[in-house]
Amino acid sequence: MAGDNDQLDQDAIAAQWEASLGSEDPEEAAKSAAANELTETMAEQWAAMVEDGGRNFGNAKNGGERVLSQEEIDSLLGFSVGEINVDDSSGIRAIIDSAMVSYERLPMLEIVFDRLVRLMTTSLRNFTSDNVEVSLDRITSVRFGDYMNSIPLPAVLSVFKAEEWENFGLAMVDSSLIYSMIDVLLGGRRGQTSLRIEGRPYTTIETNLVKRLVEVVLADAEQAFRPLSPVSFSIDRLETNPRFAAITRPANAAILVRLRIDMEDRGGYIELLLPYATIEPIRNVLLQMFMGEKFGRDPIWESHLATEIAQAQIAVDAVLYEAEIPLKQLMTLKVGDTLPLDMRPDASVAVRCGSVTLTEGRMGRVGDRVAIRVSRHLRKPNTTFAMFERADEQTKMMEAQ
Repeated sequence: MAGDNDQLDQDAIAAQWEASLGSEDPEEAAKSAAANELTETMAEQWAAMVEDGGRNFGNAKNGGERVLSQEEIDSLLGFSVGEINVDDSSGIRAIIDSAMVSYERLPMLEIVFDRLVRLMTTSLRNFTSDNVEVSLDRITSVRFGDYMNSIPLPAVLSVFKAEEWENFGLAMVDSSLIYSMIDVLLGGRRGQTSLRIEGRPYTTIETNLVKRLVEVVLADAEQAFRPLSPVSFSIDRLETNPRFAAITRPANAAILVRLRIDMEDRGGYIELLLPYATIEPIRNVLLQMFMGEKFGRDPIWESHLATEIAQAQIAVDAVLYEAEIPLKQLMTLKVGDTLPLDMRPDASVAVRCGSVTLTEGRMGRVGDRVAIRVSRHLRKPNTTFAMFERADEQTKMMEAQ
């Protein structure tokens, strides 16, 4: 009986399948067949991946994960190394470099910092009572964010303010210079290399000594910039974390000056960073091309300028009378109307050049022309003609030599 029941159940199931297949829509059947083929294909791929993975896992130590190569990573990201290589002369590099203003375009900076080196050499010798040599390592243009990420820690970052320029700068003192300076100031023996202590913050004494060092450097920087533009540098704060010493946006360009300080077998670096926004007020002065401590006085050019100014043609107006009238009255003026002048016949006439009153005089007549007799001395200008004449004489003497 059991065998007959099983046979009946199988026959019933077969009849149901035949009925469902017979009533199935042909389009749905085609979709079902395609899905079955896709499922079989995915199953074969998964089986191949599992087989390869089993081999890799068998070869790996302790069942570690497979590490992708650089080519595989580039392939997954959708680019290759050959596609992103940028030549120095390519258009992309030119666009990137064009946004970075090179310090060579500010020729006066090199003169300023060369003067700073000479001043610092004398000041630090007095500050340490030791033989100190200061040298200018390099002047470069950097991005502020790139520089902050490249600062070797530990270091002390001093944020200072340029009062007249109304902006900030940054001074970085590296660890080797800090401990060398502390060793010298606190009576360390000569000929011994200072130890670099890691893993602890700077003490109050060390921080105060570094602050005094930065004050000496900033005082010399004031003297170095004084022939160009008087400026006062004052320390705003001292930081040891670059994240707290941000003075401009990371993408902004800045001038980086690296100074090497040597004290026999000890020493280190101090770096001054000035964003372009900070030196913008004196940009026109820094663009000048001249040398020397007087910062480029050119007597020949001054003489030519004085000559041209002396020969310049200017327009002079003789103002008889001025008055304010309502606009309504002005709009109603007609031919034949009379405007009364509130002045005496012997009143003075103002002689003006533009909006500047030069002198006064009285109106009269010379022949058939109206004339004005000057009755007051001319206003004395800040620059007299005698100064131009002296400059012309100096130029002639220089040309004769």
